[in-house]
Amino acid sequence: MNLPIRLIWLLCLLASPALAQDSFRMELGRDGETIGDMRPVFLKFEARSLPDISPAEVARRYRALFQSSDEPEVRVDALNRLSNLRDRSGRDIGYSIEDEQRIYQEVLGSYESILARGSFSGRLDELLYQMAKAHALTGQSEESIERLKQLVGLYPKSGLVPEARFRMAEAAFAHGHYEEAEVHYQALLESGESGGLQAKARYMLGWSQFKQGDVAWDRAGQTFLAVLDEFLPSVDSLASIAPSSVDTIDDTFRVLAIMAARRDGPATLAEWLEGTPSRPCAYLLFDRLADFFAVNGDVEASVATNLYFVRYQPEHPHIPLFLAQVVSVWEQAGHQTRIREAKASYLARFAGDPEYSRLTGKEQSRWRTYARELAEVHYRQGTSLLEANPQGAGQAAFARAAGYYESLAARVDDAGPEFRLAGDARLQAGDYAAALANFRQSAYQTDDHAEGADAGWAGLVLLRDGLDGALNGPGFRPDLSTLSDETDRFRSRYGDDARLPGLLADIASRWLSAGQLEAALGYASAAASHGLSSTRERYVAWQVVAEARQQQGDYALAERAWQQVLQVTDSAGNGPEIRDAVTQQLATAIYRQGERAASQGQVATAVRHFQRIEPVLPNSELAISGRFDAANTLLKASELPTAIRELERFRQDFPGHRLSDRISDKLVHAYAESGQPLRAAEELLSQADTAVEPWPLRLRAAELFHQAEAWPRRNPIYSSYLATGPQVADADHHVQLQTFRHRLIEAGVDEQRLRAELVRSELASQFHSQQTLTWAARSSLALGARAAASFSAIALTAPLDAALERKHKALELARQRFLDAERLAGEQVRSESLYRRAELYRIMAQDLMASSVPAELNELEAMQYQMLLEEEAFPFEEKAIRLHSENHQRISSQGYDAWIGKSLSALAALNPGRYERAVRWMSWIPETSDDV
Repeated sequence: MNLPIRLIWLLCLLASPALAQDSFRMELGRDGETIGDMRPVFLKFEARSLPDISPAEVARRYRALFQSSDEPEVRVDALNRLSNLRDRSGRDIGYSIEDEQRIYQEVLGSYESILARGSFSGRLDELLYQMAKAHALTGQSEESIERLKQLVGLYPKSGLVPEARFRMAEAAFAHGHYEEAEVHYQALLESGESGGLQAKARYMLGWSQFKQGDVAWDRAGQTFLAVLDEFLPSVDSLASIAPSSVDTIDDTFRVLAIMAARRDGPATLAEWLEGTPSRPCAYLLFDRLADFFAVNGDVEASVATNLYFVRYQPEHPHIPLFLAQVVSVWEQAGHQTRIREAKASYLARFAGDPEYSRLTGKEQSRWRTYARELAEVHYRQGTSLLEANPQGAGQAAFARAAGYYESLAARVDDAGPEFRLAGDARLQAGDYAAALANFRQSAYQTDDHAEGADAGWAGLVLLRDGLDGALNGPGFRPDLSTLSDETDRFRSRYGDDARLPGLLADIASRWLSAGQLEAALGYASAAASHGLSSTRERYVAWQVVAEARQQQGDYALAERAWQQVLQVTDSAGNGPEIRDAVTQQLATAIYRQGERAASQGQVATAVRHFQRIEPVLPNSELAISGRFDAANTLLKASELPTAIRELERFRQDFPGHRLSDRISDKLVHAYAESGQPLRAAEELLSQADTAVEPWPLRLRAAELFHQAEAWPRRNPIYSSYLATGPQVADADHHVQLQTFRHRLIEAGVDEQRLRAELVRSELASQFHSQQTLTWAARSSLALGARAAASFSAIALTAPLDAALERKHKALELARQRFLDAERLAGEQVRSESLYRRAELYRIMAQDLMASSVPAELNELEAMQYQMLLEEEAFPFEEKAIRLHSENHQRISSQGYDAWIGKSLSALAALNPGRYERAVRWMSWIPETSDDV
């Protein structure tokens, strides 16, 4: 889990040769069971370079001198030189450590003897140093330290003081006197005369501080950071670490991690680094701390440390490695949710193009791997949720998967498959607009790939489902034009796709349903002509062509298309009912051609089309209608003989068909138009025999009989109808009834009764016409004349009262008839009415005067009776004169007519003095022009 520094150290170890300058190396041990047991890795000492003479030869000479001399000074000097030679050369010179310990045990007396005499030809500081060494080698550590202290105290300027201080500090450290060790190490560092021991002293100073516990850890932290600064002063130094320094550096990182872990973790490191966060090794400190936590099973702390550094130095180039390390920690711990979250954080951190572009190639590959893994994880999660609960479950998971697929698609060379997967995930998430965009990207905006056609097809299915209402979401309201455009796009790129003909046929059907016939024809034609169309697809396509042509009114092309449909109907897997329906449509197309030809006056063509239906669809309703329409077309074209023949043949062939009920009407028309009113009337009477309402038919027949002047056939119909007592419904009906009565009166059928009915109906009706008023007025005059004749025939005989009463009633009856005539016809009959009413009074007066005197009266009584009669008659005569005079006066307003003339003749008889004169009556018409 370490960052690449470990690999760098290993390479350095393998590449660099072992140094030969070390004088000796002391292993102080590794970690104990507790923090207090921990020891630095090693203490190593280096000296100056050796001369060119062979160390073995020099050692041989010094051994000989040591063995042959009895002088303490000589023996001590020779022994010192042998030790220095071995330490500085690092070679086996035939003088082992065991030999040295034995010899030093022997020579301790010499050292003591020399010091006791106070005379030594060499340097006493070196003698003290060698004595300290001898004591150390013989196990007399206290004596050794005492000699080192003497050396430091007596010869503070000696070149051996740094090493002496170091060994004093080392001894204090070994005995657990860490405060003392810290003082010695600190003194060594502050002296500035380290003799090459400065790095080791600083390193051990840190350990001394560390071993004192938490109270000294802040000092230890700064000391160890100084150690790292010395070993790793720059970024370049991280790549060129000496193999001899690897363990020291590693141990420094280790102890810093331990201290930080025992405190506040990464916050402690940040505190120690305060003011110098850009140290080249700073990121390695956090890395080592994260490792420490991970190795000790504290996963949360390890992750927190990595994330702390991400926040601490957000622009550091190794941020991707820290985030990736978080993923690794969670993977080792087996926390799948945290693994996904960590990968998501990594992806989010470098989601932007600038951030992603700064990643190394390996890191970009990791980013893509994470994106694909998370996309697949969330897709599987969404699938599981959807299977458990189909009602919208898993949409959020699918949406997350889609986001990762989309991000991945933007950063791979072959983006097509990724966009297709993104589209599928968006579809499952219910984001249909985004799904469509992804499918389009995959199908049309990337290089060709194996899944391109499937992506394009998925987009088409998505649009189709949206159009059908199966899918509905924000920003997703596809219409048929959108689906058509997408189909065209798919056809342009994947024209050889076997699914295309079915799609084209479906689009054609949809445009047909929408009433866009040209569009429907275009797609249907493309489907029918496609080389991969199945029989079923050709069936649908030709059906659309046929229906579109039929709706366009191009029935000839529709007929040909229906024939194509009929050819593939059976092979398309349709049953007999479908074949019958297609045949019906074919027959309909032929029928429509007949209708159009008939409307355009192309009689022969229309009849031919109508008659072509029967061979296509024998005995069908349409074939029967065709024959009917053929006859009807002939009838409208006034080809009456042929029409009559076809109509009669139709009724004979289809006697029970509903259209046969209409044949009779058409035959009536044909007979009437061809000059055969009697046959037409007979046809109507035949209809009436079975009709629910026979009278309309009978009256139409009566009218035809009237036209043919077949009065004997007409009159019984009129009489029978009037006998039913029909109630007047409207003005036309009133006129019709009055016409029937008038015609019967003219024919001499029951005149008196019909005249009375005619007058009574006219007077009682609210509907009138000039003709009916005239007819009623004339009938009323005729009835009045008949009543006047009856009135005149009544003789005034005894008993006079009874006879006079009868005559008076007859007068009133006649008079009312004349008044009714005036009421009906007005000025048209007023002259006659006035004359006839006046004559009634004149006759009444005349008959009164002429009535017989009762025989039992004497002469005087008879004369009185006669005077009484004259008194009774006089008012009647006056009324007669007044009415005739009124008629006379009409000359000035109405002009002269025969009835006025008759009134003048009557006046001449009644008042000869005034009216009996020769007079010529002329009508005077004033001039209308001003020119005279």
